[in-house]
Amino acid sequence: MSEDRSEEPKPPRRQARGERRITQLLQAAASVFCANGYTASSTNAIAREAHVSPGTLYQYFPNKEAIAIELGERLMHEMREAHGQAFVPENLALPLPELLDAVVDPMIEFNCENPVFLALMHGSEVPGRIAEEHDALHASLLARVQEVIAHFAPAMPAPERARVADMTFATFKGGLALVLAAPEGPERDATINELKTLLLRYLTPLTDVTTTPSH
Repeated sequence: MSEDRSEEPKPPRRQARGERRITQLLQAAASVFCANGYTASSTNAIAREAHVSPGTLYQYFPNKEAIAIELGERLMHEMREAHGQAFVPENLALPLPELLDAVVDPMIEFNCENPVFLALMHGSEVPGRIAEEHDALHASLLARVQEVIAHFAPAMPAPERARVADMTFATFKGGLALVLAAPEGPERDATINELKTLLLRYLTPLTDVTTTPSH
């Protein structure tokens, strides 16, 4: 019956060709979203960037939101892998300067390789599903930062630890924007070093905390 044939898996060659086309469209969308922002981007602009017709794009994605969601999910997966490498338990055994390198470098590398991540995650009117996944990722990262602070300052009360984690993460995000804006090469490297210096100078006194002053 025709229904049975329609449910048969596509030949591997056809699947591979379709996956290549999807990757091509997502790369084009990343460029367009970076250049114009999500709200101002259109499926026609994405199709032009991918050098395909709008009709070809619609074979794979029904609208701009579907493209953004697929792109966002792939980026989220890669970002979770990046922060998974950064916050492995053995890194907690490192001195604070080396720990900062181990945590900050993969996060910066990911964002430099995927500038659309910030453009998409922090854009206005992005699909709600992306915003929800970003909020979950943000909460997970904050929890990891709190674990690091607890390791170096075990006597710090939980509310203070939460404030320090918030400030550390906000500082990192602000510095990350400057890193991404800096030209690749010595200028970007210097900006990264400046960000690490700022984080180190903020966090180093916390590593000496044994009790919280009452005054």
